[in-house]
Amino acid sequence: MKDDTSHPVRDTAKIEMLLGGILFILAVLATYFAKEVLLPIVLGILISLTLSPIVRGMRRAGIPPAITSVLLVISLAFGVALIVYAVSTPVSSMLADAPNIGYELRVKLKTLSESVEAMKDASEEMQKIAEATGSDDVQKVVIEQPGLLNYAVSSAVNAGASLAVALVLSIFLLSSNDLFYSKIVRSFSRFEDKKRALNVIYDIERKVSRYLLTITVINAGLGIAVSMVLYMVGVPEFHVWGLIAFLLNFLPYVGAIAGVLLVGIYTLIAVDPIATTVIAMVGYFTCTTIEGQFVTPMVLGRRLELNTVAVFITVVFWGWLWGIAGALMAVPFLVLVKVICDNVPSLRTFGSFLASRNDDAEPLSP
Repeated sequence: MKDDTSHPVRDTAKIEMLLGGILFILAVLATYFAKEVLLPIVLGILISLTLSPIVRGMRRAGIPPAITSVLLVISLAFGVALIVYAVSTPVSSMLADAPNIGYELRVKLKTLSESVEAMKDASEEMQKIAEATGSDDVQKVVIEQPGLLNYAVSSAVNAGASLAVALVLSIFLLSSNDLFYSKIVRSFSRFEDKKRALNVIYDIERKVSRYLLTITVINAGLGIAVSMVLYMVGVPEFHVWGLIAFLLNFLPYVGAIAGVLLVGIYTLIAVDPIATTVIAMVGYFTCTTIEGQFVTPMVLGRRLELNTVAVFITVVFWGWLWGIAGALMAVPFLVLVKVICDNVPSLRTFGSFLASRNDDAEPLSP
């Protein structure tokens, strides 16, 4: 009899697990195909969570939330436009010279190799380029280059449109004066549930805001440090690379590696001494290492430290799902999930896996 009664229970558990897996797959597919709609919405929510404490503080000082939200969002849009303007010229020139970068790199790296095979490969490539000058392949190169530029321009236009929608949405959310917070709280019937929901909402807002604002300030300091290092090394456009370092550092781990490689490629092409390239790469890597290993953990504190494996998997997953924008929002999203897990008793076990250390997670309730 025990076996007969246990089989339906086990079958029900299996069915629930199967349905949960199917629901998860469908949710991922829906998130992937609805990127154009969901991306500005999620970005707008993150912006509003970041700026909500400032708006609430100004409201206590007597300034209406609508005025504060509009001024903050306009300032944010102006800062983004300034960064884009400063980076657009060198980036566009690099895209325009993209077909020649491979050849120039081979010419620069040829001095590092004394093997006959490397010299032979370089000469064969030069011969192919010379032969292509008099053939129909020239027309093919001319067609491909505008294609790359058009792709970059279209991507920038799409990103600008998504950012504009997100900024407008953040204005509406910030100007609502906790309207949606009160609606969420009123959806619960018990007073204890109302209180817990309000605590969770304010905890999410406080920690996400603290994380994003702090990371922005830290990344700005990193950009200044990288600019100073590259200036002392003698790298052209050092201020632009400071802005690029500021932007890339929003991508954990991947951004630092990409910055080192990009600086190395640019310096190898733009500066003659190869030793300058090595010094520039080492200087960039040193700045990011000091920031990642000492500055960020010390400023943010252990409470917001996350498991490096969880961070890496989240960045890869959201990067695959939504591209660069998804990778940029991956860590704030993970912080949001971590805060929810810390405040919901049934999810604290999962929250402990997201923590960087065992003592970061709150003790499990018996």
